[in-house]
Amino acid sequence: MAHLSKQLLEVLRCPVTGAALVERDGVLVSGESGPDGLRRTYRLEEGIPVLLASEAQTAASDAAHPGTR
Repeated sequence: MAHLSKQLLEVLRCPVTGAALVERDGVLVSGESGPDGLRRTYRLEEGIPVLLASEAQTAASDAAHPGTR
């Protein structure tokens, strides 16, 4: 599993909320919920973040990703 550098994570933002992203279990998780109350997750494809709103997955609740606030 690829890990993104701290410097890259400092500049990446969720395209839906504009929030910082946190790497968890091989995906990037938005630090804030979207307009529907759900957090967005973005996959890493060969270590490259796929930050397309149309490709985002939603997490059922914040409990699924503790510590991302």
